[in-house]
Amino acid sequence: MTDTCARCGRTRSSVTDPAELLAWVRERERGVDQWLCPACARAHVRDIEGKLPTDYWSQ
Repeated sequence: MTDTCARCGRTRSSVTDPAELLAWVRERERGVDQWLCPACARAHVRDIEGKLPTDYWSQ
């Protein structure tokens, strides 16, 4: 199965730069893995931070 950005549809298999591959974000929601490409992850960083548990911020 090809990993695809949940926001824009870009595929990880289309990326040739190893550093860019590392910048992809995987999130797990209701037992399902979803990927965000670096551009979509940057654009939606507040949404990602909002999903972190409260304990994360008190460390």
